[in-house]
Amino acid sequence: MPMLRLLFASVFAIVLTGCASSAKIEGMTVSDNQAQALQFDKPLHDNLQLSEVAGGEKTNPLWTSEIDGTAFQAALHQSLNNAGLLSASSQAPFALRAKLQRVDQPLFGLDFEVTTEVEYTLVDNVSGKVLFREVVRAPFTAGVGDAFYGVKRLRLANEGSAKENIAALLKRLSVLKVEARQVSLSQ
Repeated sequence: MPMLRLLFASVFAIVLTGCASSAKIEGMTVSDNQAQALQFDKPLHDNLQLSEVAGGEKTNPLWTSEIDGTAFQAALHQSLNNAGLLSASSQAPFALRAKLQRVDQPLFGLDFEVTTEVEYTLVDNVSGKVLFREVVRAPFTAGVGDAFYGVKRLRLANEGSAKENIAALLKRLSVLKVEARQVSLSQ
């Protein structure tokens, strides 16, 4: 009888937890409406290329959800495109690099707060000058109301944090003033 209870409890735990899945691109992408609501300095419009995205981890289905570097790159690319910043040319005047440095996740709980930390660097491709370098930290919390299953709730928290991080980058770029001889962040 105790063995049957243990077996039942194990099966119940597996059903409740399921398998972990990576953060999805669409969950990390800043929407058209949100991205287009921001105004960017004219020299940035259609003049930016995403040159390099580093960091991220593959998800082990038996462990926890992670943010895959390739998926983060695709979400960042789509978000920049939604904002009207990406150039169709490979010879764009500006290059953006991103490095996903950290993803702080809880091990357990009812509400999962995930915080992503990404270093963004914007470079003038002609001069090689760094115009903008900033580490953006963005938290996001997914609760039981968002998803009953813990693995899904963690995936949603990962996606939300990555999306908030990209949205924060777009807000910072919207106040960046790019002129021939000067770059500044106006507040």
